[in-house]
Amino acid sequence: MASNMTKEAIVDRYFLEHRAKVLDIAAFLDRVDRTADGVSDFRIEALLSCIKELQSGKEGRTQRILNLLSDQTTEPIEFAGMKGASGAVPPVS
Repeated sequence: MASNMTKEAIVDRYFLEHRAKVLDIAAFLDRVDRTADGVSDFRIEALLSCIKELQSGKEGRTQRILNLLSDQTTEPIEFAGMKGASGAVPPVS
């Protein structure tokens, strides 16, 4: 369990895994940028908001990021535009 580990032990154990994840995100954003079609996508905007939150340095980032990506509405919708989840909250139209 990580809570019994020192900071150094946690970094030693998990750094390379998370380094790869950051590089994967960077490569994804580079691919999106190369399309250069100028069209905004709410999922990319949500991801960029999450990256800003990661940089906050404040404890509780996981919960705040989950909230950024979660639909907070409580009323049922009349019609869903797609069958699956998009992973982020689309703007209200």
